[in-house]
Amino acid sequence: MSVLTSPRGTVEVVHCRRTEPQDIYCIQNLIRKFTKKLFGRLNIIYLLEKANLAITLCNDKEEIMAQATFLDYPNWKVANQDDWLSVLQELDNEIPCTPLNTLFMHLFVAVNEYSVGCCKEIFRTVFKAVPELHFIFLIVPSYLSLGSTLITVFDLVGNVPSLTHDEDFAVHICHRHNHYPQLHIRKARVEDHDDLIPIFMRHNTILKATYGEYFLAELIEAQDEENHSVVCEVEGIAVGFMSVCSRVNMKLLHECFDLGPFHGLCVPHPDDVLEPPQEPSRGSQDAEPRNSSRDSEETVQEPQAPISPETRERESNQGKIAEETAVEELSSVVRSGNTSDVEDIEHLGQESTEDDTNYCVGNMSSASISLREETKSFRPVYVGASTAFCIQLFCIDEKHEARSLDFMNFVFSLFPDKNFCLISVPHLTPEFPLIQNFVKVVPFNNCTLEQDLYVFHRAGLLKTITIRFAHLSDTPGVENLVSTLMLNKSILQDLKQYNEARRDPDGTPLQAFVADVAEQIVGIAMIRNEMDVEYIRSHYNIEDFIYFSHHQREEHGHLYHFALNPIFRHYTKFFLKEILRLGYKSCLYYPVYPEFRDSKFQSSYAHSLTSALHYLVPVRPRRQIVYPLQKLGINAPSKTVSKDLLSYALNHTNRKLTLEPKITVNARIVVVGASNVGLSFLETLVFCSHLKFSNLTLISTHGLPGKKLLGTEQRKFLASDHCFNDKDHALMSLCSWVNVVVGRMTAIDRVAKHVVVSPGDIVLYDHLVLCTGQQYQVPCPTGADISKHLTNREIPNSSRQRYTGKVPCNHFVVNSEEDCLKALSWIRNNSIITEGNVIVYGDTIDTYTTVETLLNLGVRGSCIHLVRPPPTSTVTCINNYSVESAVEDALRAAGVTTYREALLAQWNDGQNPDPIHSASFTTPTKPFRLACSVFFSFFEKNVDYETFKAINDACLVYDGRLVIDANFHTNDVAIRAAGSLTKFSNKYYSNEWTHNNFNSKEIGFQLAATMLVLFDPTLEPVTEPPADLDRLIPMYKGAKVQGGILPGSYHYLHITKPTISTPLEVHMAQPDFGSEIITGNAKLGTYFRIHINKNKMVETITCLSKEPFPASNYLRLFGQHEDVLNNLYARHKDKLVTDLYCYFTEPWCMALFHDRFIDLRKELRRILTSKEEEELPSMEQLARQIEDEEINLNEKPRKYLKRVFQETIYKSLVEKSILDYLHYNHYHLPMYAWPGII
Repeated sequence: MSVLTSPRGTVEVVHCRRTEPQDIYCIQNLIRKFTKKLFGRLNIIYLLEKANLAITLCNDKEEIMAQATFLDYPNWKVANQDDWLSVLQELDNEIPCTPLNTLFMHLFVAVNEYSVGCCKEIFRTVFKAVPELHFIFLIVPSYLSLGSTLITVFDLVGNVPSLTHDEDFAVHICHRHNHYPQLHIRKARVEDHDDLIPIFMRHNTILKATYGEYFLAELIEAQDEENHSVVCEVEGIAVGFMSVCSRVNMKLLHECFDLGPFHGLCVPHPDDVLEPPQEPSRGSQDAEPRNSSRDSEETVQEPQAPISPETRERESNQGKIAEETAVEELSSVVRSGNTSDVEDIEHLGQESTEDDTNYCVGNMSSASISLREETKSFRPVYVGASTAFCIQLFCIDEKHEARSLDFMNFVFSLFPDKNFCLISVPHLTPEFPLIQNFVKVVPFNNCTLEQDLYVFHRAGLLKTITIRFAHLSDTPGVENLVSTLMLNKSILQDLKQYNEARRDPDGTPLQAFVADVAEQIVGIAMIRNEMDVEYIRSHYNIEDFIYFSHHQREEHGHLYHFALNPIFRHYTKFFLKEILRLGYKSCLYYPVYPEFRDSKFQSSYAHSLTSALHYLVPVRPRRQIVYPLQKLGINAPSKTVSKDLLSYALNHTNRKLTLEPKITVNARIVVVGASNVGLSFLETLVFCSHLKFSNLTLISTHGLPGKKLLGTEQRKFLASDHCFNDKDHALMSLCSWVNVVVGRMTAIDRVAKHVVVSPGDIVLYDHLVLCTGQQYQVPCPTGADISKHLTNREIPNSSRQRYTGKVPCNHFVVNSEEDCLKALSWIRNNSIITEGNVIVYGDTIDTYTTVETLLNLGVRGSCIHLVRPPPTSTVTCINNYSVESAVEDALRAAGVTTYREALLAQWNDGQNPDPIHSASFTTPTKPFRLACSVFFSFFEKNVDYETFKAINDACLVYDGRLVIDANFHTNDVAIRAAGSLTKFSNKYYSNEWTHNNFNSKEIGFQLAATMLVLFDPTLEPVTEPPADLDRLIPMYKGAKVQGGILPGSYHYLHITKPTISTPLEVHMAQPDFGSEIITGNAKLGTYFRIHINKNKMVETITCLSKEPFPASNYLRLFGQHEDVLNNLYARHKDKLVTDLYCYFTEPWCMALFHDRFIDLRKELRRILTSKEEEELPSMEQLARQIEDEEINLNEKPRKYLKRVFQETIYKSLVEKSILDYLHYNHYHLPMYAWPGII
């Protein structure tokens, strides 16, 4: 916040923010004739779309006072955007401007009364936001003066000609030192104590309480060769302090952190042990993933020639000292490129990337691995002397913290023999500007330090980094750079192709860029023109980030390779910005594929993994309509939209994002359980584009799902809830952002804040999220002797008892795709398909889908025995008599024997149950025994015993399930839980409602929303609810879905609102039930039922069909008004709708299935609830007045509202909104006509 005073003495409190699209109208109103003369006629939308930085100044009422737009190339076409540097150097070679430190102003507007103050405030903000920026240029026609405002900040440099205009243009410059200067750094003196203590006390009082009132003066006095204290000063006053020390506990760091990429922070020594004693031989570097930690390193070799002094940038004397030393060090050995920053497929256990995040392109078994023993068995040994010093104490006034890096030149000059600077901070410390330039070091999986370690290399101070097109002579340098990367052959092959032809063999333009520092190649990037632009637009929400129509087709680039030496990683965004400028691109796309074709890393799908991933934003996939292509004919979408490509997760950057900071969240968030709730939670965090969660960890028995173990063509043992499928997992690529620990949670230490994972490893957390859900358990036989002819009533209830014996080898409890694969393999390997009895025990929908899977595999129906235990509820798993009857008939037709109300008594008549040869059951009448080759159990879902024990031993409140409040909290503030594992606290008096009643995906989203408030500064803090509302449980609206393939090859789908289960017949007997629409016959496989509630909203959908149907389309019908469904109820009543399957393939309804139809509904509602005409109330107000009887009507209310709507502006506004929607989404909805195309 700043205060501006006008010449008349009026005062405005103002603040700066990034320009947003809704600012455009106000910006246009601030444009004057003089503005157009200075900057030309501008399309504001287009300008903001291509701007690197756009700043808006607002007052405390959020009224726009001023706006400025900056790009990285000149306006008025005085030079091409890729070659402006030579023009400015010819004009004045004394100005050391470079693409790194220069921006150009393309627009400035302001309220006249405050224009001078607004201008200075914006420039101060820009220089603060971009620390590398030193010069801002303004180019205007030479015959114009700058006016009274801009003349206060710009100085004339000279004139240059234009490439497209006859007249010359004047070049003006604005210098950093006039607005937000670099800080002066010097050695600390005792006299600085009084200036610094208030700064320290604002942040922390512990030091004073621990070491006394004069701890800072004593620290300054204690300086020697190993300890130094420095300050930064402004106008003679110390505003920041840094204490550095050359004594570093290298032994501790080597034990806790993977310092291999930096050669252990030690001088190379002949006795260093860098490799395991015995290394197994490996195949082709590009054909197999590597496991060794050494394989993940990249070495920048010594340059062959000395570095010329001319390559060094002219800087201050302090800068020269550090930079010369840095250049010398760069000429020696520099270790770099750990998997974290370049690529490694296998590094996916508890060891994470330098951002504590793992990048994975493959959806292979290596994508989810257990904590690796090799990290314990071998650690490199470094014998050489330490080359690091550490920052012990650092503090700076908030006004000047953006210049924190100014300290580094000076402190490196104090240790000329040291090459690395270290700093450690607590995990929960937000990343402050200083460490944003450091590299975060990967901790080992057994590291228990409560600190994150950051490293900065001396060479990172170099400002002479240059991004340019690659030359043929750069090939040796690139080979050295990428020599240890798994995809180095692909990179070098593409570089060769670029040098030879500048395009791919198929004609696609190809561009290669290198990052050059002191005549050494430290980075390589390769891009191609993006040829699938229409596919990307139609399949991904790219329009969350760009106005698509303002980008030419050739401005979309596809990033294939990106590798940058980690010591220059803080220049990643600059590298990307230069790629866009030099390549004449405005957008870059980087796909992450779920797997390599034919398991070959050198395939066309094998993009090299990129260290730039964290500087890109993940783009959400769009839900696609399943089109009836044959029915649509020529009105179907084009093949560029409807084609079926290999699914991939898309990452993106554009010009607007190159100077947009991300907020890094280092909090260790550990999710236990890869349930749909847990996955939805992680998905929500990952797709927060302005946040970077660097410490997300998932603990799961089988890792991340979505491995396509069974293949899409095979029947599934388990039913689906349609939250996620294999394609969804590929489109999210959570393995790119989440550390995966394969194992089971066995204990929680709430004091030490860690989870114990079998077989004894620990995973530290700051926030723990338990989403393990419930699983089918091994049933515990009652032990009844059927020879005594006992009945169920004579046997004690053992359903709550836990089976503790050995699980038989032919007993399968199927809870995951891995369990399905295991069962399938066992069946095939033991000839069960051709012989042997299969018992399926349970009464859930999974029992039906499993029976159908067995029948589909070829198991004879007469060999399948479906044994149902006594029901625990009056509601069946299908809860629809018509569907149940059709399935029962199908079971009988297949020869499957069904037993009802049977309790498992014994396996093998009480003898050794492994393997199971027979199973005995009791019933309400007489018992029976069945021969058994395979036993499938779907008896009852419950919380896994190990999970329960871990929760119970941690003293978390457990009452049948883990107890939570309405905000997902357990009785530990650091532990949250969600999903079927949980129940609400008894204080809510709602024991019948649990998370099991709601949509799992929505639960995960809401869980993430409650946690984002802790990390996202853009969100308003959540206020405590009123006392009378804090005892209400949250109600969620998402549909509850189940589906699968039932016996008889019936495709089944059931969609319903969250509710407490009641028998369908009871529900239909309620007076407020509404109505139902049914077409077809269940037994014929043409059944389609829609329940419309009393408010005419679709509440339930049930489908049973012999043919596959587009379930994802039908999910969009839930919650729609029947009028939106083309007056479905009236049409059905008039017998105009006889087949709902056919009805919902008609072209008119495609918009209902469109992912943005909900946005159209919101827009139409906004129109009808807003007051569009002064003299008329809104349509909503009118309806309320009628309901409150404030208006006396001579006609029916509905007819009156319809007449008012048609006679006022609302009709035209609604029609325009609908037509705009259809026009904007025509690539998805070409079957609709609108004015102008017919």
